[in-house]
Amino acid sequence: MADKQLFKAWVPRWLIFLTTLLLLLPTLLLFAMSTANVSAAVGYYGIEPADVQFSLLVFYAAIAAFTPLETRFFNRIATKEYLLICLSLQLVFAYGVYHSHHLGVILPIRFLQGIVNCGTTSICLNLLFRQLKSDHAREIGYSIFYGLILCVAPLTSLMAAPLIDQYDYKVIYKAITFCIIPGAIMLLSIMHNVRLSRKTPLYQLDWVSFVLYAGALVLLAYVLVYGQQLNWFDDPMVRYGAFLVPFLLLMNYWRQKSLKRPYVYVEIFRYKNIWIGLLLLVILYLVRGSFNLTSQYFAQVLGMDPIHTYRFLLWNMLGVVIGCTISTRLVILKKSLQALWCTGFALLAIYHAVMVHFFSTEANPSHYILLLILQGVGAGLLMGPIVLFIISSVPTVLSKSASAIGVFVRFSTFSLSLASLNFYQLYFEKIHSNQLAEGLNQSNSLLAQRLSLYQQALSASGMPHDQAGRAAHALLAKSMHKQDFLRFCMDYYQLMAIICVITIVLILLMPIINKTIINVKNKQPAAAGF
Repeated sequence: MADKQLFKAWVPRWLIFLTTLLLLLPTLLLFAMSTANVSAAVGYYGIEPADVQFSLLVFYAAIAAFTPLETRFFNRIATKEYLLICLSLQLVFAYGVYHSHHLGVILPIRFLQGIVNCGTTSICLNLLFRQLKSDHAREIGYSIFYGLILCVAPLTSLMAAPLIDQYDYKVIYKAITFCIIPGAIMLLSIMHNVRLSRKTPLYQLDWVSFVLYAGALVLLAYVLVYGQQLNWFDDPMVRYGAFLVPFLLLMNYWRQKSLKRPYVYVEIFRYKNIWIGLLLLVILYLVRGSFNLTSQYFAQVLGMDPIHTYRFLLWNMLGVVIGCTISTRLVILKKSLQALWCTGFALLAIYHAVMVHFFSTEANPSHYILLLILQGVGAGLLMGPIVLFIISSVPTVLSKSASAIGVFVRFSTFSLSLASLNFYQLYFEKIHSNQLAEGLNQSNSLLAQRLSLYQQALSASGMPHDQAGRAAHALLAKSMHKQDFLRFCMDYYQLMAIICVITIVLILLMPIINKTIINVKNKQPAAAGF
């Protein structure tokens, strides 16, 4: 349908664009809402940090699993009606989480939120693309969307920080409700109830594939999040989950090969370039995941409060905007993808290598601004072009399946990134803790000197002598823990820098990359591009 039929005649294009973004942004913020402040969520619900991570991944699993099915609903229901249904359910589920106090209730609601969020994102993304009238509208649209995706976590935390300071943790779900309503009312009021695509019936929906796929993803998230905490295969749930995940995925794979209208066309795996794109996507998400340590470092070591921490990360968001703008322009001009990706990974390698030397117990936060911008530029140069490369690697008829597989890879790699951070933090901190304890045992005079220094400082501030002695031991333990964390950050960032360098070498060894022409003009956007 033409835009003049979809929107009322008096509505200017800029208002459509602005209103769509006004609704899209809070929809994306809902994704990271559960992890906006992990400490506050743990304290309010009385749960473990792993539970907070799992609630995020349950939401993500619903998006990844529902993406292939969502197209059928989008094609069946008129756009305005479909948007109204999704928004109504989204508000109901946000209200449900607001009034829930038990993890067993919150997790199913978060899964349903992910399904509905997938539909809302699909509509907004299609409306956004239709307002970009140039020959390269989709390239620009994808860059805008994935730029928002890269910024969504710090932006969510920044918006939630002042609310959590003043109110209970749950109020952020009330806040997201009020953020959705203005954009929803504005967009619905300027739309006609027409369709964006040919109406197709809803019969023969492949719910079996959806259940198998969603079950595998949720179990994968459970194994990766709780595996380290439960000592991996010593726990029966982790053992059964690790067995069921490949079993369900293989069952679903063979099921798709036998169906006339498959949930996902597995023929996409015959194309070599899609494997290259997916590999780069995995590496990007693993490397990007290490950025969480930077915000932890600002909070735990430098002592910055959440509001100032996430305000400081606005510099990283500026870098993302710069990187996405540059990459979009270079893709439109059909410049070398090899050069673009090597530059992006080189910037990430520089960021990680330099940060290794910047980790310190005392530092001026302003010294990190350039590095934060550098990291954002690197991620912005890579994200959009890699996704466009994946979609361009297959024929038009398979592009939606390629998008769906891309969402699956992003989900699984995001989960793996969280698991690797949990694993390596315990692994490296244990090593450094033992080394530090051994060094202190060998230098008991230094240990006694440091304890005496703490005790004297506390006594001078008015604390009784016996209490100052106990508090001095607590301060020493805190100082040792801080040192362990710093050493872990340095080791992990060294590992990420090495991975970036290896990736650059691999890209240079694959000249086939530059032979792939980015062409998404006739391909529908992914329903949910997280």
